[in-house]
Amino acid sequence: MPGRSLHPDEGQLWARVMATVRPLRGVAAEKRLPTPEPPRPVVASPPKPAPAAKPRPAPRVSPGTTLDGGWDKRLTRGLIQPDASLDLHGHTLASAHALLDSGLDRSIARGDRVLLLVTGKPPRPESERPHARGAIRAAIADWLAVSRHAGAIAAVRSAHPRHGGAGALYIVLRRSR
Repeated sequence: MPGRSLHPDEGQLWARVMATVRPLRGVAAEKRLPTPEPPRPVVASPPKPAPAAKPRPAPRVSPGTTLDGGWDKRLTRGLIQPDASLDLHGHTLASAHALLDSGLDRSIARGDRVLLLVTGKPPRPESERPHARGAIRAAIADWLAVSRHAGAIAAVRSAHPRHGGAGALYIVLRRSR
């Protein structure tokens, strides 16, 4: 099966390598490749204009996932008092999303650090209700990730039982600079 033809530079390099190789005893030497012609001079053509680089979109900043140990410890023990709270009970997905966005606007403008977001408890696995439950709670992570406020969010944590437990979340906002 014929291989690709060698570029003149490759052919010269191959010829130099083959000149240093000794055949094994008792093995017939392979047919040597013909020495390629010397390279032809290349006529310089005018440089092609570089294609315009497409500007890269600014990287999306997603909500942070880590806090220092002190913050996590105080949140876990329920020692942090939320600066504001939002209750999304009784809202449709669209109205809950709008309320979350406006609530984040207000909290950031006021310089709040911790927002308590009451979403309702997720459905229990053994629940056999005919209608979907926990849709708002399930959508929160996606909403926050694509939110225009994502860069202002330091972390999202489950709330302490005194603040709603499994039915609520703490949204820890970054300190304004």
